Amino acid sequence: MQAEIPTLPDFRLYQLISPSLPIGAFTYSQGLEWAIEKGWVKDRVSLEQWLVDILHHSLVTLELPILQRLYSAIDSDNASLIEYWNQWLFASRETKELRLEEVQRGKATARLLKEIDIGLSPETIQQVEANQLACFALAANKWNISLNNLCAGYLWSWLENATTAGVKLVPLGQTDGQKLMMSVSEQLPNAIKASYQVQDHEVGSFTPAQAIASSRHETQYTRLYRS
Repeated sequence: MQAEIPTLPDFRLYQLISPSLPIGAFTYSQGLEWAIEKGWVKDRVSLEQWLVDILHHSLVTLELPILQRLYSAIDSDNASLIEYWNQWLFASRETKELRLEEVQRGKATARLLKEIDIGLSPETIQQVEANQLACFALAANKWNISLNNLCAGYLWSWLENATTAGVKLVPLGQTDGQKLMMSVSEQLPNAIKASYQVQDHEVGSFTPAQAIASSRHETQYTRLYRS
């Protein structure tokens, strides 16, 4: 039996989640840099615990549900729903640093989509530039990337960027980084399933340690990552 050949949407997804995508995702640590300086994260085990907590209490309950809702709203051209979930995501970011990250990454991704000319009107660009999730949902609709694949790709992109930050900052060896990704990625399929069960009124995050670390990172004396 002939193996299934990857389609063009598969390759477009790889491009969308690639670390080489020029939107600056690698410049943020989302509080991890301060957590490492204070000793909350100090080795592969504690970094894995940090990431797993964020996975289950932010990615599963906030980012993936909003990504799914934005994907549907963009597919149905529902501007009011796009605006609603954009505002919900922004309001759910507890620190100035995290809110600025949403805006900066959104504008960078929207600018890239415009420059590679995927056929967007100025109104559409304005709708999605509020955050990266909206831009990803728009690109996925334009490129016929399925919602399940988009969710999987988004999780992998998050995990890869967070692991790279940890490897640099703890520091960890490259092999430890690969071990960490192998371990955490085992939880990703169930994380996607769980995200589909989140109801509208349940969309939100509860990661107080990350919020504290992010707020303290805003004034951290020396830092490698953007604030």
